[in-house]
Amino acid sequence: MRWLGNGDPRGHRSGTDVANWGAVLLSFWAACPVAQAVDVGLAGVFPGKALLTIDGGAPRTVAVGARTDEGVRVLSVDRDTATIETDGKKRILRVGQNVASQPAGEGGGKAVLTADGSGHFLTTGNINGTTVRFLVDTGATMISLGAGDARRIGIDASKGQRGVTSTANGPALVIHIKLDTVRVGEIVLNNVDALVHQQDLPFALLGMSFLNRMEMQRDGQTMTLRKRY
Repeated sequence: MRWLGNGDPRGHRSGTDVANWGAVLLSFWAACPVAQAVDVGLAGVFPGKALLTIDGGAPRTVAVGARTDEGVRVLSVDRDTATIETDGKKRILRVGQNVASQPAGEGGGKAVLTADGSGHFLTTGNINGTTVRFLVDTGATMISLGAGDARRIGIDASKGQRGVTSTANGPALVIHIKLDTVRVGEIVLNNVDALVHQQDLPFALLGMSFLNRMEMQRDGQTMTLRKRY
């Protein structure tokens, strides 16, 4: 076994040793990953540029093709949208919309819901950074969105898979899609299955594509969700 401590047996280092340690430290910091932005918002668009707010900071213009120090890259801009890349994922933001990403290594989290007078559990969360009113529905196979909510979130349902689902009013035509992020309370899930209906719904249904990844505990009028994975 070789001794890798002080280069000089008398307890002090030569100038060469110090330089070598400096090179090692520089290599270490260069290898460390760049901190990723947790929250990115689109404040406006200009020709070839997007006006972004990152982690609650002041708006800044970022040119198409450029990458910020937080790791956000602008891929393209349109009339009222911008396509960005963050955490290795491509996301489309509309003006006024934010997208939240869960930092690597962040754990579960929980959400505490309270029943209304009819015993239904309603809560406010967000999908792809846009605020949505949810109704917990354990009978729904997936998160279900009305056409109006889908448009407001900026979902392009034409890229989804068409199908039919069974509802209380009979069969309904739907489109199967994937949601980038769904947040309820402290819980964030990525790449969640969902259905978009052709008609509006009074609430977005928080179905089992979200709930089956939760530990659900009910105590009277209170329901606590804890993320399992």
